[in-house]
Amino acid sequence: MTQQKTVHANPNKHRSPRHRAREFALQGLYQWLLNQEDVSIIRAHMRAAHGYDKADTAHCEALLSGIIKNADALREGLSPLIDRSLLELSPIEHAILLIGAYELTTHVEIPYRVIINEAIELAKSFGGIDGHKYVNGVLDKLALKVRNVEVVAEKK
Repeated sequence: MTQQKTVHANPNKHRSPRHRAREFALQGLYQWLLNQEDVSIIRAHMRAAHGYDKADTAHCEALLSGIIKNADALREGLSPLIDRSLLELSPIEHAILLIGAYELTTHVEIPYRVIINEAIELAKSFGGIDGHKYVNGVLDKLALKVRNVEVVAEKK
C-alpha cells in the first residue's frame, strides 16, 4: 500500500506555466477519479483556484479534457506495464500516469524525457514516499514502447 501525503499546489515563481498546468490537471484528475465529477465542475474549481492564471491554461484544459475522453485507451496502454491493477494505485499516481501517458502519446513535440521528468516532479510533490520511482519506471517502459525511435536515438 502506498503511503500518501497531502500537499496542496503552491504555484510560485520557480514553476513554469506548463508545470503549473500539469499541477492543476493533476488536481482536476484527482477530483474526477475520486468523485466522478463532471468536467465542467472541475474546470470551474480550477479556474477559481489561486495561481491558475499563471498556468498554461490551454495545456491544462487540453490535458484534462483529453485524458478524461481517452482514459480507457490510456489505461489499456498502461496496464501491461504495471505490477498491479490501476485501481490499486493511489489516485495521485494513477492521475500522474494518465498525464504522462497522454503526453507521451499525443504531444510528440514535447521530448519524452521532459514528460517523464515532469511526472516525477509531480509524484515527488503530491504522491507517496517512493511513488516517483514507480512513476519513472512505468513511464520509461511506456516511452520505449510509444517513442522507441526517440528513446533509442537519445541513448546512442
